[in-house]
Amino acid sequence: MASRTYQTDAIVLRRDDYGEADRLLTVLTPGLGKLRVMAKGARKMTSRKAGHVELFTEVRLMLARGRTFDIVTQAEAIATHRALREDLRRGSYAHYLAELTDQFAQEQAEDAALYDLLSNGLVWLCDARDPALAARLFEMRLLSLSGYRPQLMRCARTGEPLEVDQAAEGADVATAYSPAEGGTLCARAALLARDGFALPRSALMLLRVLQTRELDQLDALDVPEAVGDQVERALRRTFVYTLERALKSTRFIRQVEGAES
Repeated sequence: MASRTYQTDAIVLRRDDYGEADRLLTVLTPGLGKLRVMAKGARKMTSRKAGHVELFTEVRLMLARGRTFDIVTQAEAIATHRALREDLRRGSYAHYLAELTDQFAQEQAEDAALYDLLSNGLVWLCDARDPALAARLFEMRLLSLSGYRPQLMRCARTGEPLEVDQAAEGADVATAYSPAEGGTLCARAALLARDGFALPRSALMLLRVLQTRELDQLDALDVPEAVGDQVERALRRTFVYTLERALKSTRFIRQVEGAES
């Protein structure tokens, strides 16, 4: 007979009030994919679970199987990521990473790689000099992990070299980028792309760096705001095309960054 209780590590993606004192948690686990579990009494001031099931916390859960939702019987925080609750800008990006992960995660499907990526991504947001650049790194890794890695070295349609790589060093040139075509395009292919837009050389170089470097190497870069905005645009449009919808947390990020500027 299967045990009624089980243990798993988890990262809290969402939490919703339920009833008078409970919380319904959406969590990502390495072995069971995405789960919705009930933390009974978690909204009570005296609850021992409350501090262990905060948003973005990595936690070890003991769960009891229930009819509708499995029940959290014990919770022990592994990593609280306090900076994501104490710094509004970093926290806004954490909401974005969690929402992205929620869209790609499958229920009851093992995905240790996605779990590890989110676990690392939350640490990157805490530690990075610029959380926006850490979010771009997460986006690029998520695209690669899910099979949507953009082609940035050659034309995504024809496989031909890009004109931007054949231009003189320092020349003010751009290449076309198309989410629907899967990345960068040569001039001939760009004419056929309905969603193509110009990507300056500097933004293309940063996208290539994001595909090949680690956060500590990225943190040493001094990225002009305009270049960061262009890279954000390319990756956000890629996710909108892939998911067929915009994410709510992007509006929250814009509000926070607008308030801080």
